[in-house]
Amino acid sequence: MRESSNPVMRGVIRDNQPAPYAGFGQAIPGAQQAAWNAGQQQANPYQQAPYQQQSQQDFVQAPTTSRQITIDDVVMKTGMTLAVLIAVAVAVYAAIATRGADLVGTAQTNAQVALAMPLLLVGSIGGLVLVLIASFGRKQDNPAIVLAYAAFQGLFVGSISFVFANLAVAEGTSAGAMIGQAVLGTIGVFVGMLIVYKVGAIRVTPRFTRMLMAGMVGVLVLVLGNLVLGLFGVDMGIRSGGPIAIIFSLVCIALAAFSFLLDFDAADKLVKAGAPEKAAWGVALGLTVTLVWLYVEILRLLSYLNSD
Repeated sequence: MRESSNPVMRGVIRDNQPAPYAGFGQAIPGAQQAAWNAGQQQANPYQQAPYQQQSQQDFVQAPTTSRQITIDDVVMKTGMTLAVLIAVAVAVYAAIATRGADLVGTAQTNAQVALAMPLLLVGSIGGLVLVLIASFGRKQDNPAIVLAYAAFQGLFVGSISFVFANLAVAEGTSAGAMIGQAVLGTIGVFVGMLIVYKVGAIRVTPRFTRMLMAGMVGVLVLVLGNLVLGLFGVDMGIRSGGPIAIIFSLVCIALAAFSFLLDFDAADKLVKAGAPEKAAWGVALGLTVTLVWLYVEILRLLSYLNSD
């Protein structure tokens, strides 16, 4: 069975295989059940061998724990999660922008930084902790955790958007225009990759998954290595704004974009497998993680291109 490069989505698939849900096959009549069993290995990689051996009578008698997930569930839960994130991000950005309104020049900038940095750290650390809890604690389908993650990421996105669009760029750069470009770029990549997935232009194969995950591990190693070396005064140049940093950001954007294909594939498999409706929260969480990563990398790249 293929797994998503997104650890959250990988956990959603693992925890929503149909074997524990006895009512999964209730809606399949006898004729359809024969076709279902005949095409298991190709059509439904989530199916487990013990489940295949159950009789139609077992399906009819088994109780239904919840209704099955649909695309509408995925869209609605993802929309709710992003709505919370965006609302918090806008509020945080506005609070930072109006900080020190009675001050001018460096004094105002210092006041804004003094507010932005703690919010950025709280948002990033809080979001990371909740993702780890959701992934390793198998709570991806918990709406409270998903929405709390969205709120923490709102703190992170709002504060880092202010820093990149106002403090890390050349004087005179329009922060609104730059953030708008990052948002449109994120939406464009998301829609583009959804179209690519739907038309089958790029197939999600085990080899594709391995290559993508290898690339993501490589990026993670470089980021951590740069962080450690930075403590000793050594700069690898991957976050300094120079040509190497621009190339590195483009690589990260490409990896985030291709990650959508695996996430779409994982969500599609859950829908086809008839996973419980609550699994939509896990899909929403996984997609939000990738969307935030993509947006931040696009915004970072724009800050490089608009810096002195």
